[in-house]
Parts: sequence; C-alpha cells; structure tokens
Amino acid sequence: MTQSSLPNRLHHTAYVTRDMEATRKFYEEVVGLPLVSTFCERDELFGKERTYIHCFFGMADGSALAFFQFADPDDQAEFGPRMPESPFHHVALHVDPRTQKEIEGRIADAGYKEPDTYVLEHGYCRSVYVKDPNGMIVEFVVDDADALKDAETWRRDAHEELRRWLAGDHTINNTYR
Repeated sequence: MTQSSLPNRLHHTAYVTRDMEATRKFYEEVVGLPLVSTFCERDELFGKERTYIHCFFGMADGSALAFFQFADPDDQAEFGPRMPESPFHHVALHVDPRTQKEIEGRIADAGYKEPDTYVLEHGYCRSVYVKDPNGMIVEFVVDDADALKDAETWRRDAHEELRRWLAGDHTINNTYR
C-alpha cells in the first residue's frame, strides 16, 4: 500500500463530561494541560436545539483534548458520558520522562490511588494510568529509547505479524519484557 499523504496530527479528540469544573481542575491542575479555548454554543443538532459548552485543553503539538457539557439534563443523559469499564479503552499521551514523573507526583498529591491509578512497564514503554473525573482512563507514555531503535522493523513486519496472529499463531513477539 502506497501512502501519498497522512494527516498532520491529531487536532482534538472529544468527550462528554458531567462536571466541566472537575474536568478542568483535573486536566489543568493534575495533568498540566492548559485550557486554551471555551466555546459556549447553541446549535440545531439531531433534531433539537442544544445548548452546550465546549472546552479544549492544549498539548505541546497544538492538538487538544476537548470536552462537552450540556445545559439540558436530557441532552446530557442522551450524549454521555458513558465510559467503558475496560482498561483497553483509554487515551494515551506521549510524554518525556521528566513530565511523566511530574504528572505522577501531581496524581499522588491529588489523592489518586489504585485502582484509579497504576503503572505498567510494557518493555517498549513505561505507562502511568489514571482515571479522570468522568471515568475515562488517561495513559502517560514514555517510550523506551532502546526499543525505539527497532521501530523500522516493527513498521516493516506489522502486516505480517497481524496476519500471523489472525491466522491463529498467538506467539508473543514483545521481546522487551
């Protein structure tokens, strides 16, 4: 497959919050993402006029995590948040080691404890996980520099590894643990 062009970066990913102030406090004060814009809006959406707020928390590359909160409780109930109760549904953000350590400290200082926060050593990266006020799991990832040396091999072998696994060969290929 020839790829002629790729998207530049993630612009934003959006979720619904039941408490925008708790969400703001978590993302600004615990995680460290600045609130970069707040849009107070009213639109005809899905057959009804909806009034809502739309807040964006910025990241270093210009992308953002965005959250909606609706003025009408019925709209709020209709659109969420309904976060899956699974650690396999989460947002992962790349950070450097210093930033990860600082976020870990702020998570602890804010009183988060297991099971709402935990660390996983994946081998190819180290991840700190925490549940936000909406129940969404946010992961802060530091890539292992030695493992990254194999990134070209991962890219080259990705389709074959997928075919192998889907065909029933579930041999582990994470050699970094």
